Amino acid sequence: MIETLKREEAIRRMNIWGGQGEPFLFIIDFEMARPIVLKLEEVPSAILLYALNGKSNCQDSPFHRETVVFDKFPMPRAQYHRAFDLVMNNLKAGNSYLVNLAFPTPIATNLSLKEAFIASRARYRLWLDKQFTCFSPESFITIDETGQIASFPMKGTIDAALPDAEDQLINNLKEQAEHATIVDLIRNDLSMVAENVRVKRYRYIEEVETHQGALLQSSSEIVGQLKQGYQSSLGSLLFQLLPAGSISGAPKRKTIEIIQSAEGKARGYYTGVCGIFDGRQLDSGVMIRFLEKTPEGMVFKSGGGITANSQEEEEYQEMLRKAYLPFAFTPEPALR
Repeated sequence: MIETLKREEAIRRMNIWGGQGEPFLFIIDFEMARPIVLKLEEVPSAILLYALNGKSNCQDSPFHRETVVFDKFPMPRAQYHRAFDLVMNNLKAGNSYLVNLAFPTPIATNLSLKEAFIASRARYRLWLDKQFTCFSPESFITIDETGQIASFPMKGTIDAALPDAEDQLINNLKEQAEHATIVDLIRNDLSMVAENVRVKRYRYIEEVETHQGALLQSSSEIVGQLKQGYQSSLGSLLFQLLPAGSISGAPKRKTIEIIQSAEGKARGYYTGVCGIFDGRQLDSGVMIRFLEKTPEGMVFKSGGGITANSQEEEEYQEMLRKAYLPFAFTPEPALR
């Protein structure tokens, strides 16, 4: 059993271990109600596996399965409409400029959570026994040995197979506005903990492979400089930045209230953050692309940013498009 902590204890451990140069793993849920903080040497690999941007407690092994089942059973449109309508009313009232709206999509698959972890390829991968598997392409923050902190918000997704897909993504007015809002939010967030905060790269494009084909996603890089001795405040500064702006919205506090009202239940570890402090540097990812085991069965949690210019059908389809496995496979006939 993995011990979950109260927020104050998680911060205390991270501050102490950071100051001591003690390597540790952290997993923090969206509500910051059940954080996990473990010394790296004490991570129980029998029930918790990680592969976080080159640091891992497991070896990549071949995945053998002739065919894979991955069938989606989308939520009723009426249910999505009610949530979308609530979000749009708040946007029109000026209560928010951008709201990340996310829901679970029930799926049928012949993969276990661990098999999905082993087969997947992504920058940030995590498996917690009997709970979830995450295979996220999105960084949260990194801190290098000089104390430079960087964040990489990812906003904007399109099917890479579409004609002129990159131009479509770059020139889409809704995507431009959404990305600019998040970059501004992250710049403000980093300014709470760092100096000389600036945008280093703006809207660069990355390709992500999925079982449905390639996706193009746009990201930006924002950097700043932490004060000397920041290691003794790692937990404090990290929690000050949470939840991640890219999967909440702006302004953050009011937008979180809208999210809770629209979605109707806690997100848990989905859209939280996970990462490693190796004694010198910190690297972390946002826990998107998320497969979870629930009492009702397996679900894939996904969502997208809603602005005043959003179209309901496009946002609904984007949510479903993001429910994918990040590896190629031969599909089996649909389960009945």
